[in-house]
Amino acid sequence: MLIIALEGPSYAGKSTAIRHLRRTALGSRAFVSDCYVRHIAHRDDIPPAWTDSAAAQLAAFERFMEIEATRVAEATASGRQFVILDRSVDTLLAHAYALDALFGYGVHHQLRDRLKTLSFLRPDHTLYLDVPAETLHLRRKTAGHTAAESEYFLHEPGFLRHARDYFVHASRRPATRELTVLAADAGQDDVAQAVEALVTFWAR
Repeated sequence: MLIIALEGPSYAGKSTAIRHLRRTALGSRAFVSDCYVRHIAHRDDIPPAWTDSAAAQLAAFERFMEIEATRVAEATASGRQFVILDRSVDTLLAHAYALDALFGYGVHHQLRDRLKTLSFLRPDHTLYLDVPAETLHLRRKTAGHTAAESEYFLHEPGFLRHARDYFVHASRRPATRELTVLAADAGQDDVAQAVEALVTFWAR
């Protein structure tokens, strides 16, 4: 079973690209799984992006890994040729990596060790959508989300920098077997077309 994941910061265009893929011939061949938070019915049950302690960060990881276990079961039962993931366990590791750098929680290595005992979908290919912070802020503003939530931790400069470093510059490789970085600051429809081309190549 071929596993392909899309990664990148919030508002990078992952969900748009996956909606596009669902409408193509690829969509009928793939098991597609939405981002972790979309598997949680009530907004208040979503772990906070900015956890206030190492213990809270570990608890958030365990909550998301419950969802990952469901993903594994559903992907296996689907019988599809390949899997497309909106974020993978590398999202969880990148988040912990960034918070370790910002707040000194020291949990990233613990999560890597924990993964060794858990079942998860390890991507064969991960496509990281790389978007400048200014473009992310503009996309969020255009979506009308800045007024309701003016302070958005996932777009804090420090968080963005360290989370990107996990994928692009960190000394320890991500969990994925192969990482491809795609400059995704063009229009999101154009990005979706580029994603389709890469996924088609990998899934042929």
